[in-house]
Amino acid sequence: MALPEALLDLLRKPSPCFVATVNPDGSPQLTQTWVDTDGEHVLVNTVEGHQKVRNLRRDPRVTLNIADPDEVSRYYRVRGRVVSISADGGVEHIDVLAKRYTGAPYAWYGGRDQVRLIVTIEADHVSAMG
Repeated sequence: MALPEALLDLLRKPSPCFVATVNPDGSPQLTQTWVDTDGEHVLVNTVEGHQKVRNLRRDPRVTLNIADPDEVSRYYRVRGRVVSISADGGVEHIDVLAKRYTGAPYAWYGGRDQVRLIVTIEADHVSAMG
């Protein structure tokens, strides 16, 4: 499914994003994260070993809520599935996101030994509010 232009615009801004995955026991797991796009997919950068990564490898279904940073009551909900999880380009990507969200290079909060991953998500359903 093609992502709407207004959503692509939000994905290219420092927009708040919440990612919901499914824990092994079936309960929801929710994480706030930085978000991006390649123009076709939603991209999330994360760290190897985090719960959302373990959840997405086991069950690729995911829901995201991406809010307009200027008007948070305006948001998009994206339901989809992970089509890839890759370390290729992960370090460079987190630096791009850090500059977008903080105005500075990534601070490596968890240490430089982290393996940064790019999670690529294909949308199955997109809806908007506001």
